[in-house]
Amino acid sequence: MADLKMPEVNYVIVSGNLTKDPVFRQTTNSTPVVNFSIASNRKYKDSSNQWQEDVCYVGIVAWNKLAESCRERLRKGSAVLVDGELQSRNWKSDEGYNRSIVEIKARRIQFLNKSKRPNNGENGNGDEEPAVFVDDESIDFTEDSFDKFLSTEESDLIK
Repeated sequence: MADLKMPEVNYVIVSGNLTKDPVFRQTTNSTPVVNFSIASNRKYKDSSNQWQEDVCYVGIVAWNKLAESCRERLRKGSAVLVDGELQSRNWKSDEGYNRSIVEIKARRIQFLNKSKRPNNGENGNGDEEPAVFVDDESIDFTEDSFDKFLSTEESDLIK
């Protein structure tokens, strides 16, 4: 059992509202990328049993088609549910200081603000619905199992 390796799990789900408009750009090879921050609220009772609220600000980065969807649909105050992975970056500032950041690289973003669907004759009523957009280039659902981290011996034990 001492040889058992811990699985490499890096998975985050967070919801919140954009703190300002997203910043869209393209890399030198024309890959779309968007950055934005969300404020995620947490309510809790303090020691005197009074409700308090705490805010966590989280940076998000999205790439490719997901970035383009964000550019089209998101504005300051938009509500989103983001699922992705943590990533860190390091760089040197213009003043020469070393900087680092931990942010979420989005795999999927659900836009929680409802938007009007066009009247296409199917429903005819212009119902509102939230939309989900996925960075389909980075997800392989066939490899969405912890089984790959088990040895043959461990795998046989759970069957």
